[in-house]
Amino acid sequence: MPVTVQADTTSSQATPERAALLEFRNIRIVYDNAIEAVRDVSIAVPEGGIVALLGSNGAGKSTLLKGMSGILYTEEGVIENGVIRFRNEDVHHLRPDELVRRGIVQAPEGRRIFPALTIDENLLMGGYTRTTAEARERRDKVFALFPRLFERRDQIAGYMSGGEQQMLAIGRALMTDPVLLALDEPSLGLAPLIIDRIYEVIVRLRDELKMTVLLVEQNAQRALEIADYGYILETGRVVLDGIAKKLVSNEDVQEFYLGVSASGRKSLRDVKHYKRRKRWLS
Repeated sequence: MPVTVQADTTSSQATPERAALLEFRNIRIVYDNAIEAVRDVSIAVPEGGIVALLGSNGAGKSTLLKGMSGILYTEEGVIENGVIRFRNEDVHHLRPDELVRRGIVQAPEGRRIFPALTIDENLLMGGYTRTTAEARERRDKVFALFPRLFERRDQIAGYMSGGEQQMLAIGRALMTDPVLLALDEPSLGLAPLIIDRIYEVIVRLRDELKMTVLLVEQNAQRALEIADYGYILETGRVVLDGIAKKLVSNEDVQEFYLGVSASGRKSLRDVKHYKRRKRWLS
């Protein structure tokens, strides 16, 4: 049986005990009518908080985001059971453009910018659901968050560094003025200083703009540092969840995801050994 860390109801942090903006309810996702990628997953994302969705490659994190964004069909994936609700309405049957107009926006893994367009043109493409005046206003806000993009706004995006492209991918997503922003592996392949900048912006989105963020990461340490609540997925199901600060102090999380135990940081060999005896999967 999955182990669940009980939420501390006295905390001021956002937790699923508060009204959920987005909910995955008993979701089962299958690819090619044969491969079960997500199995009976329930996740609540409260309004105005950062929820971290953690796990290794193949755990089902990105699959959940694709289901939320309505793009499973591009990989022969379908939601076979359960519902996805946004603002108390079922939305898993909607087209991707309808979901964007409702305020659900994703910055995908791998950035997926338009490499032949300039930074400015990429941003304007992201604001296609807005009027020209609204798009310009949103672009100014993106430039305020990422001054580097303003400095290089006329540069062809394909010649930018990986960190700049990640800033652009997030900025393009922000052009729609989302209610909920999903970020898929925003730190992947980036230098520590760039990751610091990206994470500073994510915190500002929550604290200053009151935006709800669903953060998918393999970097559990960094994600839990800024998240309010976290879920850990393995082999398509939730195996642990709780307030982020409690997850960081949980022995299993320290051993299996942070590589640390009471006796100090473990070697890779030790971590592999401990993975074979995970208590929550017994």
